[in-house]
Amino acid sequence: MTTADRTTGRAHTVLDSPVGPLTLVAEDGALTGLYMERQRHRPADTLFGERVEGEAVPVLSAAAEQLAAYFAGERRGFDLPLEPRGTVFQRRVWAALRDIPYGTTLTYGQLAEEIGSPGASRAVGLANGKNPIGIVIPCHRVVGSGGSLTGYGGGLERKRFLLDLEGAGVSALAPAGVDTLF
Repeated sequence: MTTADRTTGRAHTVLDSPVGPLTLVAEDGALTGLYMERQRHRPADTLFGERVEGEAVPVLSAAAEQLAAYFAGERRGFDLPLEPRGTVFQRRVWAALRDIPYGTTLTYGQLAEEIGSPGASRAVGLANGKNPIGIVIPCHRVVGSGGSLTGYGGGLERKRFLLDLEGAGVSALAPAGVDTLF
């Protein structure tokens, strides 16, 4: 497969980050996955397609560059073609996550209200936990009703790291449970 051919089909790359290795998955020119090591709801690696160097697939290269800038504190958002795969409800939740400003948090209940389903905070939490494009679709910006750090598929220490990186002021918050993954 040539570099030009890699804009179609499924491929992945793995890059180092401050939160551990990140697996970026692309298909047909869009980012379809960003998974952390030992992440809850992570698909089997066999579903990620051919492993390539990031520069071989333009969207993977762009994602790697933007993530490096994000972790360096030089980028507050992402400008990438995204194709998260999920139910209609999940995609609605994931779209709303992208509207949460950098450095701020919402509760699951507030997010449920934002999508027009005020009684669905539990369903919002489940959809949030199955977000296939973590960090870029910022599910880490959702916290428990009292502001507690709860419910992050990548682990609470990673969630705390990402929120602290963004200056969300959560380092004093107690996690709902111990969940160290990196």
